[in-house]
Amino acid sequence: MTRKRQAQPSLLGISVGRSGWYHLSRFLRRSLTLLGIGGIFTLFILSCQPVTTAQQQPTPTPQTQPAPTETPEGGLSASPAELPPLPYSYDALEPYIDAETMELHHDRHHATYVDNLNEALADYPNLQNQTVEAMLRDLDAVPEEIREDVRNNGGGHVNHTLFWQIMSPEGGGEPTGALAEAINQTFGSFAEFQEAFEEEGADRFGSGWVWLVLNDANELEITSTPNQDPPIMEGDYPIMGNDVWEHAYYLSYRNQRGEYLSNWWNVANWEEINRRYEQGQGS
Repeated sequence: MTRKRQAQPSLLGISVGRSGWYHLSRFLRRSLTLLGIGGIFTLFILSCQPVTTAQQQPTPTPQTQPAPTETPEGGLSASPAELPPLPYSYDALEPYIDAETMELHHDRHHATYVDNLNEALADYPNLQNQTVEAMLRDLDAVPEEIREDVRNNGGGHVNHTLFWQIMSPEGGGEPTGALAEAINQTFGSFAEFQEAFEEEGADRFGSGWVWLVLNDANELEITSTPNQDPPIMEGDYPIMGNDVWEHAYYLSYRNQRGEYLSNWWNVANWEEINRRYEQGQGS
């Protein structure tokens, strides 16, 4: 009986004898062993190298210039009106006013007042030659078709420009000097003044502002105005004011306006408020 020949193992279609297959398998095992040792050696060398990591650089605080403030001698330009920079970073007034509120309040709300005012005045070069305050003091002279726009947006620009200046990260405490004496004389004490100011702000229905002004008798008076009406429309000079529109406090305080008014004293910039009082006295 004829015995069939057993087929030899093949590699890639090439016949390989038993002896050849034995040597080939030994070669492959030795090669894989050497590759493994080489890989381990490479990892060892790499692990000995110093690891450098990029250090995260802190976000720089933007450098800003102090914003102009409305004064008896001058005012804000309308050719064109410009958004003043904040004199501090968005988060500088935390925890009393949060960074997101400050960013939205300044970059969106105040910026919109400025843009809308410039749009309203675009076809009135004679008005652009006036200050924003001059227009607000004599609104009847402003053409009727843009009068409401000038009132709302010009008022918003003037009020907010003052507002940023009378707050500070180093705020709080109490007024000093002539203003402190005038407050005590008019309201009895600083605590009584605070209480009356907060009450006036809480009682302002809807949106508006609460103010400490010098009235036409050159006396201190607490008052409030609706919407964006500035005190200069009534002939009063604003010493300080607090914005009681909801966009000024709602993210942190929700509907607790009274809590916002109470906490606001912690950022009141009495150095600037004192300066405004002395300037108003000299007008």
